Amino acid sequence: MADTHEIYAIRYGHHPRKAAENFLGGDPHDVDMPLDYFVWAIVGETGTILVDTGFDEAVGSRRGRQTVKPVAEGLAAIGVDPAAVETIIVSHLHYDHSGNYDLFPRARYHLQDREMAYATGRAMCHHTIRNSFEPDYVVAMVRKVFAGRVEFHDGDEQIAPGVSVHHIGGHTKGLQSVRVETRLGPVVIAADAAHLYAHLEGGRVFPTVYNVAEALEGYGRLRKLAASPRHIVPGHDPLVLKRYPAAKRGLEGWIVRLDAAPAS
Repeated sequence: MADTHEIYAIRYGHHPRKAAENFLGGDPHDVDMPLDYFVWAIVGETGTILVDTGFDEAVGSRRGRQTVKPVAEGLAAIGVDPAAVETIIVSHLHYDHSGNYDLFPRARYHLQDREMAYATGRAMCHHTIRNSFEPDYVVAMVRKVFAGRVEFHDGDEQIAPGVSVHHIGGHTKGLQSVRVETRLGPVVIAADAAHLYAHLEGGRVFPTVYNVAEALEGYGRLRKLAASPRHIVPGHDPLVLKRYPAAKRGLEGWIVRLDAAPAS
């Protein structure tokens, strides 16, 4: 049997916004629909695998995003030393998923081939596309390639026993989600293959998108990979912190366990 793991969703950032900002084509409801920003820690017998690395406070502030608690502080709260992390899966290279690049000196990064090509190729000639990428973060990843610290993937591959990456695309050309075996069956960290539960449940798409058809088809792939629709974890939904239990007492609203049964 594949190894089973604990999974922690660590909230590090927040952005107040209206519902219309979260859906391609807008939304008729004039209601608040904020986004939360997460990194995810997969903890098992073989060590800790981090999914994404967030943004640093300076970049977040410049982009109008609030840093709730720095990523390093969240990791420390569950006993993870960033300097000891050896494996990082990068879902995609948008600024809110690929920063803090000096925080993990021992880590080897896992990335889809087509994501690096996308973030360093002709698509970045267009402001509308490159606006979601942070140049220093992309350059830092290129430097890691030359340092021999990046492993590229083409589609679906196993990273460790019980942990695999799956190319979804849609939001960016090379976006990958992560499937993790847990005691309750496979949980899928969708990252930005689905920002919100509302995208999955309503068949709707976030406005920042590379390929609308891929994004919509991706929802079906996520459902096939997970134990049930309830075991798909969207990348930015504040409801994640309400549906899953706190990792331990005192971490409510900050860090939750995704290998536990969701409340709804």
